Amino acid sequence: MTGAEEHFVSLEGVTKRFDELVVLQGIDLTVDLHQVVCLIGASGSGKSTLLRCVNLLEVVDEGTIVVDGETITNGNVDTNALRRKIGIVFQAFNLFPHMTVMQNITLAPRKTRGLSKAEAKTQARDLLARIGLLEKADEYPDRLSGGQQQRVAIARALAMSPTLMLLDEVTSALDPQLVSEVLNLVRELATTGMTMIIATHEMSFAREVADKVCFLDGGMILEEGPPDQIFSSPAEERTREFLARIIEAGRL
Repeated sequence: MTGAEEHFVSLEGVTKRFDELVVLQGIDLTVDLHQVVCLIGASGSGKSTLLRCVNLLEVVDEGTIVVDGETITNGNVDTNALRRKIGIVFQAFNLFPHMTVMQNITLAPRKTRGLSKAEAKTQARDLLARIGLLEKADEYPDRLSGGQQQRVAIARALAMSPTLMLLDEVTSALDPQLVSEVLNLVRELATTGMTMIIATHEMSFAREVADKVCFLDGGMILEEGPPDQIFSSPAEERTREFLARIIEAGRL
């Protein structure tokens, strides 16, 4: 492996256990600036845990994670400062139900980035216009569709001006007809050069948007490479079996 300093994100030998269960086993992964990396694999393969480790929502048991030249697994990192530059969006939208869309988006920039109320609102309006939801600024989350809530959740993460976005199965909780509006927003982020690590079950989307695809199986990255290689001529039998099931289900 090349040196961690050459990559924006670098995981070396990352292992995570929950009691006796080993969820990640010696993960090595690099992500370059402006690169989009998609994590694929069956549920329970470790995709979500990997993302949570990069954001220090989970503490690794072994191995090293470096983000933007800073080793974040040595116990000395300022987690709040780290999370200001790493946005994470979950499949459950996690919007504050008692706050309007505008309040959801402006809260963190005001509290942690020191933006004034006016600055935060201007930024939020720009983001809402970008995701096509400016007219929903004063609505509460329960008045929005699932797709709209997920787009607001992504906008809330973007309001922190992150340098890295982690997207964890952001379409899994959505009705099929709402999936495309969220994926369109993620596509747009990719075209702007946002560095992203995306755990997804949307194979055709991963094939289209990713610079690199990693297939996880049993807590290990079994295979990685350009989308065309992974989806057209995977080297590993387990990858072929997984993709065969996906194709059989009509999802690729």
